[in-house]
Amino acid sequence: MWLAVATPATASHTSAQATAFTVILAVSFCHCVNDIMQSLLSAIYPLLKDNYGLDFWQIGLLTFTFQVTASLLQPLIGMVTDKRPMPYSLPYGMAASLIGLIVLAYAGHYSLLLIGASLIGIGSAIFHPESSRIARFASGGRFGLAQSLFQVGGNLGQAIGPLLAAFIVVPFGQTSIAWFAVGSLIGIIVLWRVGGWYSRLRASLANRKAASFVSPFPRRKVMGALAVLTLLVLTKNAYVASLASYYTFYAIDKFGVSVQMSQVMLFLFLGASALGILLGGPFGDRYGQKPMIWFSIVGVLPFTLALPYADFEWTMVLTVLIGLILSSALANIV
Repeated sequence: MWLAVATPATASHTSAQATAFTVILAVSFCHCVNDIMQSLLSAIYPLLKDNYGLDFWQIGLLTFTFQVTASLLQPLIGMVTDKRPMPYSLPYGMAASLIGLIVLAYAGHYSLLLIGASLIGIGSAIFHPESSRIARFASGGRFGLAQSLFQVGGNLGQAIGPLLAAFIVVPFGQTSIAWFAVGSLIGIIVLWRVGGWYSRLRASLANRKAASFVSPFPRRKVMGALAVLTLLVLTKNAYVASLASYYTFYAIDKFGVSVQMSQVMLFLFLGASALGILLGGPFGDRYGQKPMIWFSIVGVLPFTLALPYADFEWTMVLTVLIGLILSSALANIV
C-alpha cells in the first residue's frame, strides 16, 4: 500500500523523499476534509437562521462554541502529545468531526446545533497539533514548503465548504450535510495509514541518540517572540472567523444577492486565502519569514479599511486581496 512502500530505516534517499511527500500530501488532503466539515458550519448559517429562526447572537454563539472547543483544547492536546505523541489519535479526531456533522444534519433544535459545533471543534483540536508535527517530520528540512502544503489543504477545504453549501446543502436541505460523511470515512482510513508511518518513523528514531538542542537566544526573548506570534495568529483568526461568519449576511443585506451568490463570494475570499498560504511558504523560505509576516500585517490594512465603502464588484476584489495577503504569513508563523 502507498504509505507502506518505504520505511525510514530501509528506504533509499530518493524513496524516503517520495514517501515523505506522500505523507505531506496525505495529511494535507485530510486537513482539507477536516476544514470542509468545519467551514460547512459557517457556510450554512443563512440556512440555519431561516430553519430555526435564529438571531444573530445565536449565530455568534455557534461560532463561539466551535472556536472555544477548537482553540482552547488545541494547545492542551498539543502539550499532551509533546510529552506522549499519539499518531493514531488523528483518525479519532476525524471521527469526532464526522459525528458532529451528522448531528448538524439531523438536529431537531438549537441545542443540538451547539453540540454538533462543539464536536466538530473537538475533532479539529485533536487533528491539528499531531498532523502539523507529522508534516514537519516529513518535510526533509523544507519546513516552509511542507507547512504551505499542509496549510493550503486546510484553506482549500475552507474555500470548498461554501461552494458545497451553495450547490448541495441549499438545494437539497440540511440533511444533505450527512452526505459528506463519505469524505470523512476516507479521511479516517488515510489518517490510520499516516499514523502507521509515523509510528515506524518514531521507532526508527528511538534507536538513534537524540541530539541536544540549546537555543542561541535568551529564554525571555524567545517567550516574547512567541507572545507576539500568538497575538498575530489570534488577531488573524478573529478577523477571518468574523468575516466567515457574517460576510454572507452582509452581502445579502447590502447588495441583495441570493444565498448561493453569497456563498460564492465567501468562496472567493477563502480560496484567495488558500492561494496566499501556498505562495507564502516558498516566498518565506526565499526572502525570509520576518519580511513575509510584516507584509501580511501592513499590506492588508488599506484594503481592510476600504472594504465597508466598496460597491459590489470592488467588495469581491478587496476580499480576494485581503485573503491573499492576510494568509501569506501563516506558514511562516507556524
